Amino acid sequence: QVQLVESGGGLVQAGGSLRLSCVASGRTLSPYALGWFRQAPGKERELVSAISLRGGTIYYADSVKGRFTISRDNAKNTVYLQMNNLKPEDTAVYYCASGDTIAIVTTTPRYWGQGTQVTVSS
Repeated sequence: QVQLVESGGGLVQAGGSLRLSCVASGRTLSPYALGWFRQAPGKERELVSAISLRGGTIYYADSVKGRFTISRDNAKNTVYLQMNNLKPEDTAVYYCASGDTIAIVTTTPRYWGQGTQVTVSS
């Protein structure tokens, strides 16, 4: 069992930056691929970014390419999402997720965090 806890969300003006963190407890994160999803009010949850076990494969949704950066520190059991040049349409609850492979974490993650709210004002 893996427990994922996100932090770093908040209110920021358009053009600003935030860094989300997701810390795992219960088991080490190193065997898992990791991902960030988001869900805006009235919309379905969508994949934002994902990173493979050793960081060799990274995926970004087209809407965040060039603005967001995912990274992981297996020694700290932590995955990060650096979000720059934020836009009002980035407003959502952001969730951390893990899965055995990047293919799994991008489709049917095994574990989910509780989410952290990101609000971008115009």
